[in-house]
Parts: sequence; structure tokens; C-alpha cells
Amino acid sequence: MVTLPQGVWVRRAQLFPEVKNDALKRMSYIEGHLAGIRKMLEEEKYCVDVLKQTYAVRRAIEKVESLLLEGHLKSCVVDGIQSGRAEAIVDELRDLYILSNK
Repeated sequence: MVTLPQGVWVRRAQLFPEVKNDALKRMSYIEGHLAGIRKMLEEEKYCVDVLKQTYAVRRAIEKVESLLLEGHLKSCVVDGIQSGRAEAIVDELRDLYILSNK
């Protein structure tokens, strides 16, 4: 067992089981969908049909992001604020906001 100095914070996922399970199911769907898109490209399917599938994958990824963000807000953010890490939490959320708008 490693003892950390006081005040050191180790980041790790604290996903609710239902969030984790839903996200993993969605990731399996996305992986399968991507394989289908690869096959469409290899078979030189019509561009518009391929693009429709890529849009579906993008929406599925956005849903996973939404699930993870909601879970983060309900668990990690609450825990971080209660543990006195509000400034670090705000910095992380700001960074996520910036990334999401690039």
C-alpha cells in the first residue's frame, strides 16, 4: 500500500455503475458501427451513405460524453467540492468547456 503525502489527490473514475454500464454498451455499439463504416469504405459504398453512418457515430459519441459528464458532475464534482478541491474542479470544468468548443 502506498501512502500519499497529505493533500495529494489521486484522480480516478467514480462512475455510478449504471453510467459505466450504459457507457460501455454504447462504446461497443460505436466500435461495431465503426467497423461497418470501414467495410462500407472498403466496398466503396456511396459517399452519402457512409457520411450518414459517420454522423450516427458522432451522435453516439456525443451521448457517451453526455453520460460521462453527467456522472462526473454528480459524483466527482460533488466529492471534489466537499473535499476542498473546488478550484481544481472549476479548472477541470473550464478545460472541458474549452475543449468542447474547439
